[in-house]
Amino acid sequence: MNKQDYDILNEIRLEPFINQRILANRSGHSLGIVNRSIRELMKAGYLDDDIQLTPKAIREFQDKSPKNAIILAAGYGMRMVPINTETPKGLLEVHGERLIERIIKQLHEVNITEIHVVVGFMKEHYEYLIDEYGVQLVVSTEYAAKNNLHSLNLVNDRISNTYIIPCDIWCDQNPFHQYELYSWYMVSDLVDDDSSVRVNRKMELVSIPDTAGGNAMIGICYLIGDQAAIVRKRVCELCKDSRYNESFWEEALYRKDRMIVAAKVVPSADVVEINTYEQLRELDSCSNQLQSGAIKVIAGQLNVTADKIGNIRTLKKGMTNRSFLFHCEGKDYIMRIPGEGTNHLINRKHEADVYRVIRGKGYCDSPIYIDPDTGYKITSYIENARTCNPDDVADLTRCMKKLRELHESRLYVEHEFDIFAQIEFYESLWEGAPSAYKDYEATKHNVMSLQKFISENAGKRVLTHIDAVPDNFLLYRDSSGQEQLQLIDWEYAGMQDPHVDIAMFCIYSLYDRQQVDRLIQIYFDGECEKKTRIKIYCYIAACGLLWSNWCEYKRKLGVEFGEYSLRQYRYAKDYYRIATHEMRLTEEKNEL
Repeated sequence: MNKQDYDILNEIRLEPFINQRILANRSGHSLGIVNRSIRELMKAGYLDDDIQLTPKAIREFQDKSPKNAIILAAGYGMRMVPINTETPKGLLEVHGERLIERIIKQLHEVNITEIHVVVGFMKEHYEYLIDEYGVQLVVSTEYAAKNNLHSLNLVNDRISNTYIIPCDIWCDQNPFHQYELYSWYMVSDLVDDDSSVRVNRKMELVSIPDTAGGNAMIGICYLIGDQAAIVRKRVCELCKDSRYNESFWEEALYRKDRMIVAAKVVPSADVVEINTYEQLRELDSCSNQLQSGAIKVIAGQLNVTADKIGNIRTLKKGMTNRSFLFHCEGKDYIMRIPGEGTNHLINRKHEADVYRVIRGKGYCDSPIYIDPDTGYKITSYIENARTCNPDDVADLTRCMKKLRELHESRLYVEHEFDIFAQIEFYESLWEGAPSAYKDYEATKHNVMSLQKFISENAGKRVLTHIDAVPDNFLLYRDSSGQEQLQLIDWEYAGMQDPHVDIAMFCIYSLYDRQQVDRLIQIYFDGECEKKTRIKIYCYIAACGLLWSNWCEYKRKLGVEFGEYSLRQYRYAKDYYRIATHEMRLTEEKNEL
């Protein structure tokens, strides 16, 4: 049977056959297709002479009927800012009902009670579903670093006669049925520029270029038989390939330029995927989740009502914070919301003191708002700005000049940033858990032994940025066309040897030894003393361990930084060896 045959057979199951014209209206197929399908179904033994279901047809429905469902609810819902900082997307409320609860109730209506919910971000918020709805929770520990392809792999063995459902869907009518006859993937009749597929005349889902609009992808899928087996195999294979770490599970549905399942097209008004704050506001302007603390702060500080805040879109997720852009009364702004565990990592009162000291000094624009308790911050958005290219010597020259200008200004705050104390502090946040690195204790001992050389050669402590990395140098042109440079994100700033900033720039840029030496030359205009260079090597080792420990703490919170964390640990080990080797060489030459 083809899709049209299945559709006709299902319509006859739902209502007794009267005539072909009525059946054509109900099924949405032409009268010619209806006549052809009836002949084929009778020939194959699915319809009798009275055009009623035969026992063979009934068995077909029973064999292919849904047995279970998988709901994918592990991700951050990054586009759902600022709500995703307070509520996981599956628990958004529309008209007083949580999205995931509505999905579960609709599944129960068609007698599907075996439901696996894959959770990750804010997983504890979903625990009540076990008691209230009898679902089974499956925890993804990799949700921060990998996309929902890997979430699905956790329940791969359950895929057979199965609905696969995203948790951020609102369906006006129940999209699930007690009987299904073929595998399908749901799209809407809405044209969406972000879609990667469109429905062709054969009701196939074919790939389209990035520049073309396609059918909006709803994300609900039903899998049976051969298609379920193919998907199980493909999911397993793709998850073994790191190139697919950020892939959606739909990658497993494709064979060359099209999906292996049929299209199920629904009216856009019947099913809504809620990806953004504004989509939720449009669907239910009274939703409890719209009462976001961040939105209230923005409205209060800019003296507007919440409906004036629009065009909300997420920025690339930062290592410490989650920030988003928004538009309000003709201007664009950035709202910073502290990330997981940040209250342990950042002293917001210290940060506020730094902004007070640098105000009007030309290093960056003053925040419109900063809360020393919550860490919320609002700044103006700089149009057409770019970050420093760590491989461009011209950029490096400008940025190091600005950095040196900061250091030579001798600005002062009451607090300091103690690298070695912070190493111990970040380690304490592990709460007794061992390091993921088996030689951590030896590495830590080596790095700590560098304190003596550092203290003997440290420069005068001044206000030091600490996080002076390429991404925090913004280059742009002002209204007069002059190129400007700002140094942003002063969260970690404090009193310290200014040469720490050089080390931090190097390790964030993942520089090799040659690139490190190049940056030192640029900062010092080619006149760096040997002992100062060695001291910077020591700082690279110490800062590498510092951020490695920081990454280990964040990993325990479910936030993974991949190669960055590994490279920081390597800096601790490699630059301890480089620094001590250079010390020995200078001792032999009596230069120390």
